[in-house]
Amino acid sequence: MERDGERIDITISSRFENIELVQVIAEHLCENAGLDEDGSHWIGMAVREAVANAIKHGNKADVKKKVHATFTLRGTELEIEISDEGEGFDPEKVSDPLNPQNLMKTSGRGIFYMKTFMDEIRYSFHAGGGTSLVMIKNLAKGSGIASTKA
Repeated sequence: MERDGERIDITISSRFENIELVQVIAEHLCENAGLDEDGSHWIGMAVREAVANAIKHGNKADVKKKVHATFTLRGTELEIEISDEGEGFDPEKVSDPLNPQNLMKTSGRGIFYMKTFMDEIRYSFHAGGGTSLVMIKNLAKGSGIASTKA
C-alpha cells in the first residue's frame, strides 16, 4: 500500500456529467493503493459529493468556471483537494440532515457523507473567489468509513 508521492491533477468544466470522471479516478487510485472495493467506493462517493457541490453551489453550474481536483498519495494517507472558482459558502450554515425537521430535505447530505466517509475535511476560502475543500483518508484503516468525525 506504500506508494509515496503519487499525484493526479484534473480540471473539469462545471458540467454535472463530468462528476463521474473524477469519481472513477478517485476509486481507481484507491484500488491501486490496495484499498478494498467498499473503501474505494465510499471515498469515490465523498469525491462525487464534493465535485457536485463545487459545480452546483460554488460555480453555480457556470460552464466557464472550472473545478480542480488533486489527489495526492503519501504513504497510506490520501489527500483530495476539490476547488471551485465561485463565490463560496459558509459550511456552518448548511442544515444538519439528521435533524428531524430536515429529514426530507436534500440539502446538507453531501457534507454529511464527506464527514462520514473521510477522516478529516476542511475548507478554505480564497479572497478573489473560490472555495477549496481538502479531504484526508488514512487508507490503512481500510473500511472507508471514518472512525472520527471532522
